[in-house]
Amino acid sequence: MVPLMKTRQILSTLLPTTLLLGGLLFSAIPAIADETLVIYSGRSDKFVKPVMKAFTEQTGIAVTLHSGKSTALLNKLKLEGAATSADLYLSNDAGNLQKGSDLGLFRPVDATLAAPIDANYRAGDNSWIGLSARARVLVVNTEGEWADKLDSVFDLADPALKSQLAITNSSNGSFIAGVTVYMLAAGKEKTRQWLQGMKANVDGRVFNKHSKIVKAVAQGRKQVGLVNHYYIYRHLARHPDAPIRIVLPDQGPDGIGVAWNVAGIAISKHSKKSAQAEKLVAFLVSRAGQKMFAEMNMEYPTRGGVPAAKQVPPAGSYKVADVPMAELGRQRDATLDLIEAVGMP
Repeated sequence: MVPLMKTRQILSTLLPTTLLLGGLLFSAIPAIADETLVIYSGRSDKFVKPVMKAFTEQTGIAVTLHSGKSTALLNKLKLEGAATSADLYLSNDAGNLQKGSDLGLFRPVDATLAAPIDANYRAGDNSWIGLSARARVLVVNTEGEWADKLDSVFDLADPALKSQLAITNSSNGSFIAGVTVYMLAAGKEKTRQWLQGMKANVDGRVFNKHSKIVKAVAQGRKQVGLVNHYYIYRHLARHPDAPIRIVLPDQGPDGIGVAWNVAGIAISKHSKKSAQAEKLVAFLVSRAGQKMFAEMNMEYPTRGGVPAAKQVPPAGSYKVADVPMAELGRQRDATLDLIEAVGMP
């Protein structure tokens, strides 16, 4: 667990000299040096490397990944301007992607290339394209007193859950995106009260990883947690008898639906390799590329007709909040203001 921290301070920190944690070059077949694509990647290498390797094997275009935090990499891209070496930017958060679009850091892709992806999961001008989606859900201990009592994220503010709730720190990108969805779908005041209730219930004790939340609930140290859906299924893959289950919150005619967020990619405005970059985007939105995202991380493909992994609830089988992903960027500052006003840990 981590102590209380300043959300906006963490998100706005610029780390231009320490961001690049290493380049990973894929060249399964000989590649032309001038065609090597450099990606500023805010996603875990284990989810990106296999897809990039497949792309290189198919096209002969090598890929170098420079990995770091999505927000810090976006700040780096902004600071570098025309001097950047990045050809593309890959993020696990639609908020960062839309921010980059609003800052004019990206080059729109051709409409035909973007067409396979639903308009809700890409920028209005196609300056970023969503590649995979994840759902904000509840993980509940099936042996505890709360096993069948929770059906909404707003239930997490119930004072009876004091010391039984597990959430990430409020600087977590998925936490911020989720708050934005709830603020837009349920209203600012209801979301403020929800945050205040959760703050009281966790009493400053939050987690730095979703996986740790799932583990704590499985061990009975907590009764419920708010996480991205695939962390539950990863845990169950390793511990099939774990006493946990997923709750898809806020369903029914009066429910706002489950909050979604997308990971996506954008081409740097200053890239001199647009043709190669578009080949990569085309591969990532292809059925083959989308299937890889679904199978590796149990995320939801953003291309229609490509099914999610069989372990997860099928897309379309439950209600999703009606909030365009681009709003996660446009409303980010308002969300951060609300989180800080409440004083979330």
